[in-house]
Amino acid sequence: MKALFSLLSPAGAGARLSILIFHRVLSEPDPLFPDEVDAARFDQQLGWLKRWFQVLPLDEAARRLTEGSLPARAAALTFDDGYADNHGLALPLLRRHGLPCTFFIATGFLDGGRMWNDSLIEAVRRSTLPGLDLRGLSGRQGQDLGRHELGALPQQRRALIDVLLPQVKYLAPEPRLRLVEQIAQRAEVALPDNLMMSTAQVRDLHAAGMQIGAHTRSHPILASLSETEARDEIAYSKRTLEQMLGAPVGLFAYPNGRPGTDYLPQCHPAMVRELGFQAAVSTHWGAARAGSDVFQLPRFTPWDRSRLRYGARMLRNLRA
Repeated sequence: MKALFSLLSPAGAGARLSILIFHRVLSEPDPLFPDEVDAARFDQQLGWLKRWFQVLPLDEAARRLTEGSLPARAAALTFDDGYADNHGLALPLLRRHGLPCTFFIATGFLDGGRMWNDSLIEAVRRSTLPGLDLRGLSGRQGQDLGRHELGALPQQRRALIDVLLPQVKYLAPEPRLRLVEQIAQRAEVALPDNLMMSTAQVRDLHAAGMQIGAHTRSHPILASLSETEARDEIAYSKRTLEQMLGAPVGLFAYPNGRPGTDYLPQCHPAMVRELGFQAAVSTHWGAARAGSDVFQLPRFTPWDRSRLRYGARMLRNLRA
């Protein structure tokens, strides 16, 4: 396997950079989201990655990509959003394996905040009602959200989550927040306030040698905002983190990250560069190579459970 990675990702000008994206590391598997990484799987994956790749800090990897000086089998690890389990579970495992990682923080949710999607997910997960009556609430393009049976099985509730998330995702930040709060009220649940990191935990990640990057303030769809609104979201998160850490923040991740859908390649990469960042990452799959836009570096998430299939997924991504 290692020889194949070296063949597809040699050192120097022909190198390719694999950047992996994670969001959470759970203490145990989640019946609603069985593909989400738990601590045991993350530990296993870090072992594979350490054996197969030379894992670099993302800023160094981006710089060496532009210089043509990447080592063979270069890779970087990243987490998005700022979940508390990044500190409580991911950090100890990263330190045990001796691997660097970049954590992109949506600053508006620190210290007891909650991302809109988690409000919706937890409302569906925790409700004890037989059904969820959302009639009169409007989602994307004004579509009525209707009435839904909740069901007792995890897959039934997951199916409802998968119906509702796209209806809410592309609303503007404030209407989106109001809508998920209304959904939680209709579900008659108390939502958790401990899902995201505290300021102290972000500082602890930085003190442990991990890199901290910006991820906007409220995790909006940048493509849906005016240029002024988008600039404010990006600049606010950078400024907040720099004040928090007493150090420059030079890395940025586009929320959701799909070019042309979630951010505009003709607009936002230039904005990020003008605001003083050195590199930015998307969620467009593939591996970066010579000539890749350092402000639109691709990332991906291999989801396979077996070592062979996980490695094969990494190989296919290098060829993309």
